[in-house]
Amino acid sequence: MKQQKELPKKIRVSTGSAIILGLLKAKLDAAPTTAYLMTYREGKCSANCGFCSQARKSYGKADMLSRVSWPVFPTEHVLNGIEKAAKKGRIMRVCLQALNYPEVFTDLTALTKAIRQKANVKISISCQPLNTENIILLANAGVERIGIPLDAATKALFDKVKGESAGGPYSWTTQLKLLGEAVSIFGKGKVSTHLIVGLGESEQEMVETIQRCVDMGVLPALFAFTPIAGTALEDKPQPPIQTYRRIQIARHLIVNRVARYEDMHFDANGCIIDFGIAEQTLLQIVKINAPFLTSGCPDCNRPYYNEKPRGPLYNYPKKLTEKEFALIQEELGLKEALF
Repeated sequence: MKQQKELPKKIRVSTGSAIILGLLKAKLDAAPTTAYLMTYREGKCSANCGFCSQARKSYGKADMLSRVSWPVFPTEHVLNGIEKAAKKGRIMRVCLQALNYPEVFTDLTALTKAIRQKANVKISISCQPLNTENIILLANAGVERIGIPLDAATKALFDKVKGESAGGPYSWTTQLKLLGEAVSIFGKGKVSTHLIVGLGESEQEMVETIQRCVDMGVLPALFAFTPIAGTALEDKPQPPIQTYRRIQIARHLIVNRVARYEDMHFDANGCIIDFGIAEQTLLQIVKINAPFLTSGCPDCNRPYYNEKPRGPLYNYPKKLTEKEFALIQEELGLKEALF
């Protein structure tokens, strides 16, 4: 059968997902609600993003992406695991992360079709299409959502960490154009992008880009920069947790149409000093926890992707405990009496 000939023999699976799929045995503090897979190849990605251990010139471990280990398994074993986990309601979605290499979209198409034959589960793909044809190919294969990462919040930073200056194939203008074309193909709300806080942008620049994405019909998902050994940015620190919390709130307000970038105020350093809404409204939003949970596709909780389980936790994979909520109040400088 043609599809079986095209199907890659191996695929990477995040450690947490491998446990959920029955490929590894271990206990999980927070179980992933999405199965995270990554295309496999002998070499590294043909791109050269400065924050990524999969980058062409990175000497980091080939089985790592951010803080997560991605062991290799036979594709058929993974497909069987997806079938069983989906039937038991243990996963709601499959997310395929794609490296860049010549045959990657052939692999993604074959994998999507194989997953759809095995399980009634929605499929997201995070990839870097260099043309519209690749986007259409994925839509026709049955992909439900597509993510095209911007990663950086400004054109200058984009060029520096993943564009021409970094020795990468991407351009800011083309990436935004492809995001717009993906919206026209998949529909508003079915296209995502990743934004990494801590690459050198101001809070104001990040919030402005979040608004731009939402206005395009693109859902922005936040990540905290994570220094990984062997990458070009291995010596760069993670962003201050207070900065990340403020941006999380701003993103929540913008995505849920509660406030806009233009409503917010920033100081001389570009830090948020006013979210553009009444204090009581802000406090109620903080209390519901939602801004601080992992952002991304529906059913994506991405446990400990940016952080160690002992913290600090930038993105919470599940509802906050009272202790965690009290910590966030402290991080935001909010007085307990206000609650």
